[in-house]
Amino acid sequence: MNWYEKLSEYFPIEEMKSKEHMDALLKDKHNVYCKDEGEKHVLMYVETESFVFVDYLFVSSSARGEGLGKKLLTQLKEKGKPILLEVEPVNYEDTDTEKRLRFYARENFHHASRIGYSRRSLATGEQTDLEILYWSPEDAEEETVYNAMKMTYEEIHTYKDDEFYGESYDPIDKVLTFRTEGKTNILKPFAHVSA
Repeated sequence: MNWYEKLSEYFPIEEMKSKEHMDALLKDKHNVYCKDEGEKHVLMYVETESFVFVDYLFVSSSARGEGLGKKLLTQLKEKGKPILLEVEPVNYEDTDTEKRLRFYARENFHHASRIGYSRRSLATGEQTDLEILYWSPEDAEEETVYNAMKMTYEEIHTYKDDEFYGESYDPIDKVLTFRTEGKTNILKPFAHVSA
């Protein structure tokens, strides 16, 4: 099974970029869009001068519990830049979302509770609300995280969208919002979990 098939099996269709889109990012934006692939993992990420954005992190179920996810995040943390990622809000009927949030809480990620993020899938037409998590070596402000997410959306998520999907993603001001006050912290239930 190739790297794209692994990602497609794990991530819901509304969160997946097309293979053509990802191949183009790896080719055209190879200076910022990266793939780290092994037998038991696939990590797709964006690295700029000021931040790292984790696009996809897949660890094979056969490797869960071996510390591979922690090792991959540690490698990114060693770059000394804020790390951002998108996650589904906790769904107690889907144990994977709870496990994922518990994992990121253990890795000292914070919830960007002032950032609203709702993206329409071009594959399904469904509106998906996602949450932004971030880790920062120097306690980045949420406004910095918001600006990094805007850049990621405009430069990576919507790259050549008309060409790959036959239509455009929604404009950024319809997708990302920055609130004056935060909402409930989705990592709070997991804050007691020690590293």
